Amino acid sequence: MGGPGGYPDDQSGYEGRRRHRETRRGRRRAGAGDTRPTERWPDAAAAVLAGDDPTGQIPVMDDGPGEAAAVPVSRTSTLAVAGCAALLTLVLVLGALAPAGAYAAVVFAVQALYVAAWATAARPPAPRIVAGVGLAAAVAADVAATLADPASLAPLAYVVAAGFVAGVVGQLARRAGRDRVTESLGSTLVVVVGAVSLASLVVLARHPRGTQAIVACLLAAGAAVAVARLTDAVAPRPRFVPDVPRGRVGVLLGVLVGTGAAAAAGSLDTGVTIGAVAAAGLATALIAVVVDLSVSYVEAGRRLAGMATAPSPARLAQGPLGAFALAAPVMYAASALLLLDYL
Repeated sequence: MGGPGGYPDDQSGYEGRRRHRETRRGRRRAGAGDTRPTERWPDAAAAVLAGDDPTGQIPVMDDGPGEAAAVPVSRTSTLAVAGCAALLTLVLVLGALAPAGAYAAVVFAVQALYVAAWATAARPPAPRIVAGVGLAAAVAADVAATLADPASLAPLAYVVAAGFVAGVVGQLARRAGRDRVTESLGSTLVVVVGAVSLASLVVLARHPRGTQAIVACLLAAGAAVAVARLTDAVAPRPRFVPDVPRGRVGVLLGVLVGTGAAAAAGSLDTGVTIGAVAAAGLATALIAVVVDLSVSYVEAGRRLAGMATAPSPARLAQGPLGAFALAAPVMYAASALLLLDYL
């Protein structure tokens, strides 16, 4: 007669159950939460096949943890970024209605904010050198954009080159020597290029009907960033990646609304065609949204790497400021190519 558990007699069944209990206690002492953890699956299965496990059940392999939980969206921060984008749009649009000299002063104020935000958020090894070179490049770019005759982007290219050389000299001359010099030079280049790029708005304002092109493209960039962020505050999905609190719907809506804002601005001016202005607005809105999205990726990367995050003001303003800075040359190029007959 077989004993309980399928063993030949009660004694052997008792011994099998006792060995099974001792095995479970040993696994618990080893700190395993599961009585048959994945790393010991072959041993547990072999025990069943040898008749040492009275349960007679081969453990199931654990496939590991599932997909990482999505990072929650901070609605307060997202709304603050959208508000920052709207405020920058208002300031730059109203400044574009002023004379070129006055507009250069408005642009310089935005350039100073850009330099301060990026030099703080990027945390380069020598932030004062990075900020100093960026501000000097901004002043030189604004002067060149205002005084160059004829109005052209060529002087701005020389300013970028001079700013990068100044950054190299400043980084090599600091006390720390070449410690993290590559990272610092990268931050310097980003700051200089962004600051000089904003000066292209001053050059565009000096062209006939350039103010109308600036207003339409600025509205496209500002509306795109603001709408994308507002959408993320309500429904940030589907996510691009779980670690970045940005949604695809917001980016798509931002580009569409930005294009519509440019077309609406173009409809108020009888001297241009709506289609040309809408195309220029589409190019500007797309670049602005992509730059703002890339800032979110950089911020997520710093968080995953365990690096210290930037102070809130710089972190919140970094995306909109970067979006306007890197979209400014696109505004100029799109206006020159698509609105060439009207400039």
